[in-house]
Amino acid sequence: MGYQRQDPVIPPQRDLDDRETLVSEHEYKEKTCQSAALFNVVNSIIGSGIIGLPYSMKQAGFPLGILLLFWVSYVTDFSLILLIKGGALSGTDTYQSLVNKTFGFPGYILLSVLQFLYPFIAMISYNIIAGDTLSKVFQRIPGVDPENVFIGRHFIIGLSTVTFTLPLSLYRNIAKLGKVSLISTGLTTLILGIVMARAISLGPHIPKTEDAWVFAKPNAIQAVGVMSFAFICHHNSFLVYSSLEEPTVAKWSRLIHMSIVISVFICIFFATCGYLTFTGFTQGDLFENYCRNDDLVTFGRFCYGVTVILTYPMECFVTREVIANVFFGGNLSSVFHIVVTVMVITVATLVSLLIDCLGIVLELNGVLCATPLIFIIPSACYLKLSEEPRTHSDKIMSYVMLPIGAAVMVFGFVMAITNPQDCTHGQEMFYCFPDNFSLTNTSESHIQQTTQLSILNISIFQ
Repeated sequence: MGYQRQDPVIPPQRDLDDRETLVSEHEYKEKTCQSAALFNVVNSIIGSGIIGLPYSMKQAGFPLGILLLFWVSYVTDFSLILLIKGGALSGTDTYQSLVNKTFGFPGYILLSVLQFLYPFIAMISYNIIAGDTLSKVFQRIPGVDPENVFIGRHFIIGLSTVTFTLPLSLYRNIAKLGKVSLISTGLTTLILGIVMARAISLGPHIPKTEDAWVFAKPNAIQAVGVMSFAFICHHNSFLVYSSLEEPTVAKWSRLIHMSIVISVFICIFFATCGYLTFTGFTQGDLFENYCRNDDLVTFGRFCYGVTVILTYPMECFVTREVIANVFFGGNLSSVFHIVVTVMVITVATLVSLLIDCLGIVLELNGVLCATPLIFIIPSACYLKLSEEPRTHSDKIMSYVMLPIGAAVMVFGFVMAITNPQDCTHGQEMFYCFPDNFSLTNTSESHIQQTTQLSILNISIFQ
């Protein structure tokens, strides 16, 4: 059985090898240990997309959302292993070269489009997150007027772009950005701790919406898109595989199993704590739910803002390389390198200034880009390359994943456009006020209620 062979995969054609666009030649020659590779995969999964997981619970219904989260993690595990098996069968070790050898140039172009759109839309989401989170951080500075235009989300997006993301994105080699996996994971751990702490201290004081414990909701397909966005790490799977000492399919399988178990454990905690705190009021950007005078959460916002700003250039690097490979033969002159970088960042910035609701961005990126990269393409490549009988377990699972992925793409996109979720961006939530107020229940019945939360004193946030 060809897919079970234990030899390292054969290097692909030079014109399709994107490894050198991610790391320098010296770094590629340095093999990493199993634990380092495990850490890299986990960090790829629990990145910025984790902030939208509580929102996916609201969309799907909490019980069904938990089940879907486990299911998406299982599919991610399966498809990551399937990719490497496909590479072994085709003698390639990059996603692009695998698709090119399997489906030819049309497949290569299709994958290139998806590989461009996914990080490009991610760049938009990072701008939205940075603008939302850091604006609230600066509002907590003593003596600063909350209405000051210089701490508004539009100004912060523009300032962070010009000051940080654009200069960092102009590097020609991503290795010069440094290794930020440890910093990113450390900050994510701090954020998870803050979310858990507020689930205990804040959650009991927030009234639960009447549909909080409904098993399933009509927006479950959109929830799958958000989860797919959070779990996708397929674009760097071959890179991590090649960095292993004596890479084999069996070793990669063990690595992925451990990585997924750790990642889903963290994601379940984050999604559960976030949703149980706010239930039907949960926003696409969870930090939008917390009160502005919450200093602990303000620190969490700062950590998260730093994380996405440092991650943004990596996504820009991928979009630029896709453009270079498709239109410039893989090489950009110094002038075109700058021009392409500025154009990509400018368009992403303008779009992020027009869109202030993170939920719709996560949904569209998940259903249009992450879903085919996880569900469809790995399965299609394996089915065409493998000579195993149709009753083989891998082929049966691949046949199942293909129509499911197609359905999630089509119906998820239609629902995201025709049934957009409410977004209360920039508004202080009702539970942040200790006085009497009118509470609008955002559940399906839209019942108007009046409640008093004098118990929710500002002191609980200090």
